Parts: sequence; C-alpha cells; structure tokens
Amino acid sequence: MAAYDHPDPATFELILVLRALADPARLDIVRHLGRVGEANCATLIGTRPKSSMSHHFQVLRESGVLRTRIEGVQHRNSLRLAELDARFPGLMTAILNVA
Repeated sequence: MAAYDHPDPATFELILVLRALADPARLDIVRHLGRVGEANCATLIGTRPKSSMSHHFQVLRESGVLRTRIEGVQHRNSLRLAELDARFPGLMTAILNVA
C-alpha cells in the first residue's frame, strides 16, 4: 500500500484547519491524539461507521492537522503539532487545552 500524501506546512491554510476542527468527530480524534500521541485508526473509530471515519481522517490529513503512516496493516495517526505551531503559533495549544 502506498503512503499517504500530506501537505507541505508552507501550504497550510488557517480556514482549512479550522474547518477540519469544527466537526465534533474530528475534534474528538484530535483531542484523543493530543493525549496519547499516536493511535491506529481502529482505536480512533470507536462506534462510528468506518466509512464516515475514513472521510474524517482524509479531511484532517488534507488540512495538515494529521499525519498517517502505514506500519504493516495498521495506519498510525499523529498530530502535526510542531508544523502547525510553526505556521499558526498557539492555535493547537489553545484547541487541545479547551475542556
């Protein structure tokens, strides 16, 4: 299986990041990853339909919020915190610190 494409941090757009974070399911994913660092897709899906979760992962990847790497048959997800912080200082800290 080929690796996923991830946008270059120089092309991150604030409106796309905010739009990606506006969905409750995607925000849950981001907050979970903020706590654990990295998780496979199965851990993040929970009871949600797999088809809709694939879409959520894609939106998060395309906005630059999420990095997905393939390890065997698992897809491991992590936040691109350093890259996002360099582009939008303090944004992800504020998002992750909201109760």
